[in-house]
Amino acid sequence: MDRHSQIEPPIFFPSIFLLLIMKACSFLPAATKMIYDMHLDHLLYGVTFECPTPALLEKPKVVRCMLEGKKYSSQEIDKIFSASKAQGKSLYYVDDQLLQEIAPDIIFTQDVCEVCQIDTTCTSAAVAKLIKQPQLISLTPQNLDDVFKTAVQIASALDAEEAAYHYLSGLQKRIDEILDQLRAHRMPMKRVMVMEWMDPVYNCGHWIPFQIAHAGGIDMLSNPAGDSIVTPWEKIVRYNPEVLVIAPCGFELNRSLEELTLLTNKKEWKQLLAVQTGQVYIADYDLFTQPSASTLVDGIEMLAALFHPTLFEIPGHIKHKCANISQRTAYATT
Repeated sequence: MDRHSQIEPPIFFPSIFLLLIMKACSFLPAATKMIYDMHLDHLLYGVTFECPTPALLEKPKVVRCMLEGKKYSSQEIDKIFSASKAQGKSLYYVDDQLLQEIAPDIIFTQDVCEVCQIDTTCTSAAVAKLIKQPQLISLTPQNLDDVFKTAVQIASALDAEEAAYHYLSGLQKRIDEILDQLRAHRMPMKRVMVMEWMDPVYNCGHWIPFQIAHAGGIDMLSNPAGDSIVTPWEKIVRYNPEVLVIAPCGFELNRSLEELTLLTNKKEWKQLLAVQTGQVYIADYDLFTQPSASTLVDGIEMLAALFHPTLFEIPGHIKHKCANISQRTAYATT
């Protein structure tokens, strides 16, 4: 049994009054995940098409996307979103009739990235059509501490603030255990890069550099507390990371492996230290670009095991979310 699943957290119930009438919708997967983690999903009445919801507790999907169910290459996706942004249009839309039927009291939305999720502007346009006007709560974390604060913000809005503190205390303990081991063994920080997109190549930003630091690494190409940006391949070659983690936003492991040749076919690929030492990894996006507190801590634990395998192991419940590409056929280059 995984150590994280040995103890069932207590269930926190808000007031009887709120149980009867409070209706919340989550327009971002990270908020949905935290609502479930804090056992407040009885107050959740609507989610997005990509929100993680257990099959037996599935919620109505209020937010959809024009690209839903379609498969494009990394370059095509980048072009579609860039064109949409330049035209001031959103690829996300709201099922107005369903939202009207739910008549939520609260809608959690975001303004961190209009590419990855529906933003507050688009949400406001849909809400303006409603007979009953809900409260819009925009969650805009920029760093790891901000992500933790969004859990409190969500729970407080649902009148269950104590649930957030219990949830976060367990997560902080897991982070502290990693830092204590790194200090006890005086482990040097690994020179790493976490890549958020392959074509064009994007560095990592926002909370990911903080995840890297908590795991015992440093990414000098990253943009802490800011947007990820296109990063020239020549710059990556000069930086020459010891460990390279490829986690394209929105891509799970197998999807990323399908396009790995975008990198492995580059003429300088085999010169990278991470390639030569077999320390190039593919990882699921949700451990890094979905800012749910629990998934980001999972990501920290994974990174710690990748950076310092003599000290840490990848927890069992996320082992399937990562692969060393030197052990995959997709590693072969032409």
